[in-house]
Amino acid sequence: MTGEQVGTGGWHRFVALYEETLRKLVLGLRAVSAMGLVVMVLVTCLDVVLRVFGFSFTGAYDVVRIAAVIAVSAGLPYTTAVKGHVAIEFIYHKLGRRGRIITDTIIRLVIIGLFTLLALGCVDYGNSLRVKREVSMTLQLPVFWVPYVLGLSCVLVVLITIYHMLHPGREMIKP
Repeated sequence: MTGEQVGTGGWHRFVALYEETLRKLVLGLRAVSAMGLVVMVLVTCLDVVLRVFGFSFTGAYDVVRIAAVIAVSAGLPYTTAVKGHVAIEFIYHKLGRRGRIITDTIIRLVIIGLFTLLALGCVDYGNSLRVKREVSMTLQLPVFWVPYVLGLSCVLVVLITIYHMLHPGREMIKP
């Protein structure tokens, strides 16, 4: 076996590991997103039922607000992986093959740039919340970790977008 073949085999193993790890992270965050949605529904229903009997769920607003951020941000990588975002295809289909390739590449590069900046901003914001020991209004729960989850989701969107650039026309995960 030549050195070139060994190097190529190593590269293929790396790419396969990259794709498998990314898929597992995306599917894990999809489960976290689903749990966030379930928590929102349960807490809201419990609060409504308790109010019928003259009680309230102290901190329901805090829990629902945090769960909503987690549900939306953790679902973002999965939506990106299955190419589930809303797209305006009318103009895109009017372009020729070369125009579509150029447009698609430019849009993906913009996505990579924006989500990289957003991820860095989320980490910076989470760090500032941690240093200030910021907590939620009612339950006094630490909230520094919430921007970290959003930052992780943004990093995964960047990695998935890179995957899509390397594998045009293919979803990373079948919905």
